Amino acid sequence: MRRMRMAIAIGDPAGIGSEIVLKALCNGEVRRRCAAVMVGDAALVQHAARQFGIDRPIKVARTAADLAFPDDAIEILHVPGLDMAAFRFGAQAPGHGRALLAYAEAAIGLAQDGVVGAVVAAPHDQTSVHRDGIGFDGYPGFLARITRTPEDEVYLMAASERFRIAHVTLHLSVRDALTLVTRARIIKVIRAADAALRRMGIARPVIGVSGLNPHAGEHGLFGREEETEIGPAIADARALGIDADGPFGADVMLARGGRDAYVVMLHDQGHIPIKLEPGSAVFSIGAPVLFASVAHGSAHDIAGQGIADPSSLINAIRWCAAAAQVSA
Repeated sequence: MRRMRMAIAIGDPAGIGSEIVLKALCNGEVRRRCAAVMVGDAALVQHAARQFGIDRPIKVARTAADLAFPDDAIEILHVPGLDMAAFRFGAQAPGHGRALLAYAEAAIGLAQDGVVGAVVAAPHDQTSVHRDGIGFDGYPGFLARITRTPEDEVYLMAASERFRIAHVTLHLSVRDALTLVTRARIIKVIRAADAALRRMGIARPVIGVSGLNPHAGEHGLFGREEETEIGPAIADARALGIDADGPFGADVMLARGGRDAYVVMLHDQGHIPIKLEPGSAVFSIGAPVLFASVAHGSAHDIAGQGIADPSSLINAIRWCAAAAQVSA
């Protein structure tokens, strides 16, 4: 099995990121599938390793040129900036938001430079970022800005053992989201989902597309977006050789299954079913960097207690590693 080199950013310093990354890197399947480097503050990671009883040695690299991806140790690329004197798990503090973005940016930089083949990020905390005075709407938009990809070409796809669900709109009010459910935007999401699936090893993806309205509009009885925007976008996709069909009512579409991925119009159409799936993860699709994260938050309420479940992060790593087998 070819092992993919990955950079794993530790996310919000005060959250469960350090714990779940360390636990994941002690997992036998993860170690077989990837050669990973943690990206974050070395002192924090060493503190977390002691607190959570991680017995593997920690090796600190100060620059990308120092990375060795050792089999016998957990390696971390040190990104400075965290005040460890005032640090404690579970407590938001000034600088945490800036730090988590610095970790993610450094990890993305490793991918852009060809040092790693994928980036996986532990959960961020939007409140921490905004308290540091930084505009932030989640990892997909941040990835777009760092890779200089137009933000309207990078989207979120949530994944579980059962579903892969890409979203046309995400973190904004439903009222504002309705204005973005357009033919032009929908075809971009379908194309990004198709490309991501091919990168993950699905040679001929089949993609189901939801409607916006109940019952996919019921032939115009409950809304006309299916006829004016969504249906034409599906036709555009098919003209490009993409096997997409719909629009379907989101509930019926997901209950029936049978597709490799699904495109939905609104946050809750995709997030409610994916959050019911154990160990789900999320991908930012459409950018040149393969980027995944977890489908849960930074969990300040349990941070530092050693009880965080790393399964979502392990699945994100596992599904990224599958791409290494495709490109081998």
